[in-house]
Amino acid sequence: MRYLLRRMLHAVFLLFGVSILTFLFSTLAPGNYFDEMRLNPQIAPETVASLRAQYQLDRPLPVRYARWVNSVAHGQMGFSFAYNSPVGPLLWVRARNTLLLTLTATLLAWALALPLGIWSAASLGRLPDRALSWTTATLLVIPDLVLALGLLIMAVRSGWFPTGGMVSVGFESLSPLNKLRDIAIHMTLPVVALVISALPMLVRHVRAALAEVLDAPFLRAAAGHGIPRRRLLHRYALRAAANPLISLLGFSLGTLVSGSLLVEVVMSWPGLGPLLLEAILARDLYVVIGGVLLSTIFLVGGNFLADLLLLWADPRIRTEAGAE
Repeated sequence: MRYLLRRMLHAVFLLFGVSILTFLFSTLAPGNYFDEMRLNPQIAPETVASLRAQYQLDRPLPVRYARWVNSVAHGQMGFSFAYNSPVGPLLWVRARNTLLLTLTATLLAWALALPLGIWSAASLGRLPDRALSWTTATLLVIPDLVLALGLLIMAVRSGWFPTGGMVSVGFESLSPLNKLRDIAIHMTLPVVALVISALPMLVRHVRAALAEVLDAPFLRAAAGHGIPRRRLLHRYALRAAANPLISLLGFSLGTLVSGSLLVEVVMSWPGLGPLLLEAILARDLYVVIGGVLLSTIFLVGGNFLADLLLLWADPRIRTEAGAE
């Protein structure tokens, strides 16, 4: 229990630090939402000043941060100048769409990475392993932007997949099964882009973890006793290599959330990516801060999930936690 409490405290302090730095950098950046109004001769300077006072942009920085923290505690996360509404409801809708995309991509990426990594480690140094290593090395050097644009061009030319959005026109009139099918079709291209971008790193980590374990004395002894190779790989080697892979699971979820922002913008997926881009261009301060904080929450949540899985999978961690 102390182990989990300590991890939760670390997560809270991390979120607190990220919120302070994000608020500070966003506030000290030149320009704000009302700067363009000053250039408009039809808007009086007094009107701009009254709007700044209304949204409390003329208050000292600590006071504004304290009011923002209070709004976070109430689920509002500040006020959006562009949308004229609290930031929280705007972000939660977009965050749901981003999580749908990234969780699906994470599950598919790991479902492919585990068997490929095991297969590569089992044939270490031979032709299948070299071929897979060259393939993953090639995929690693392809930028996410180029990959997303390539898939988008393929969709435009083939007409097989939608080129943007999350649902089709007339979505509300579809049956529940057809609604799921429609969402799945719209998700295909962004999910494929995220899986291809994450797969090389995951395969290489699985391969490295298993290759290190396969040289362990207990596995050589088990092989000497005639235990089949397949059973050694899936039942013993994979379990022995589980700790670094579980830690990588939490990290991969956070990196996919960050990587999905670019894919969402390119493929017009209504997630956090397009909203953050619009907020940055419009200098919508509290939407930017809320989006960054929400992305950090996803990363911290993924790492906390990995900590829970490590506590469940490794009795040594439970023993150390119980001895504290």
